[in-house]
Amino acid sequence: MAAISAEALVKVFPSRSGEVRALDGVDLEVPVGSVLGLLGPNGAGKTTTVRILTTLLTPDSGRAEVNGIDVVADPQSVRRSIGLSGQYAAVDEYLTGRENLLMIGRLYHLGSAASRVRAGELLEQFDLVEAADRPTKTYSGGMRRRLDLAGALVARPPILFLDEPTTGLDPRSRLGLWEVIEDLVREGTTVLLTTQYLDEADKLADSIAVVDRGRVIARGTSDELKARMGGERLVVTVAAGQVPAARGVLGQLASGELDVDEHARQLVAPVSGGSAALLGAVRAFDEAGIGILDIGLRRPTLDDVFLQLTGHHAEPGPPDDEPVDATSTSATGDRR
Repeated sequence: MAAISAEALVKVFPSRSGEVRALDGVDLEVPVGSVLGLLGPNGAGKTTTVRILTTLLTPDSGRAEVNGIDVVADPQSVRRSIGLSGQYAAVDEYLTGRENLLMIGRLYHLGSAASRVRAGELLEQFDLVEAADRPTKTYSGGMRRRLDLAGALVARPPILFLDEPTTGLDPRSRLGLWEVIEDLVREGTTVLLTTQYLDEADKLADSIAVVDRGRVIARGTSDELKARMGGERLVVTVAAGQVPAARGVLGQLASGELDVDEHARQLVAPVSGGSAALLGAVRAFDEAGIGILDIGLRRPTLDDVFLQLTGHHAEPGPPDDEPVDATSTSATGDRR
């Protein structure tokens, strides 16, 4: 049984220019105990999808089930089955870390003793024991993120939604949070993870759905998506003023379209032949008198896949999926 499934989800928001189609027929399926990475830039529809699946928004059409429960017909039962960690840490900065978790436990009706035991377990699991009794306003960004994720796990939900959980974190904090997520999956938790970081999807996800402009434009494992690119990539960095000449030389050697970064003076070209292609490129550049600062071969990346599928890199867009003047009311406002 799929832990999460969605069929033809559509969500439209009003805007000053008419309407914005945030979701345009999204289909998803996440098997029990697996991680689905919903990959795409901000504005692609990832957060809107998560809000529908977690009952914070109602779809205009289509249907979705979480843990076998229809998200529109029985939202309360869905909420009892899930944990949610959003883009921003939802913690009370005037409470201590322990008090935040105890409050969440009481909201879940766990009882005082059970809440205290669970809070202690999570503080240890997320390496927050030493800071447990400090106000969270003294926490670093990474610590707040870990506390927010701990809060999503107080009731031991079988399904966890993580909406860009590492946005704004430093590299060390990101790696630490990745380890926590991997531990949860090993314990059997099903995870839907939205991210705009290609390396994050590559590292954590069993399967990936690439989203752009409200549609799923590709799906598969990381290796399957990379295989769609075929071959290897020749990456060349040239001296100042030599990008146009390098483009001409590399265009004759490439098996597909070039990707050129004028500012970095870097050119990327699909090639075949492995080391032979590399040696051929070095000779061609030498004969043309083009100075090479760096050259090498690499496998296709998810960034290459995204560029081929969408025509643009997976760079951050606007800060939210939804139009600023959208009038939809979330479930937190009208159902509690």
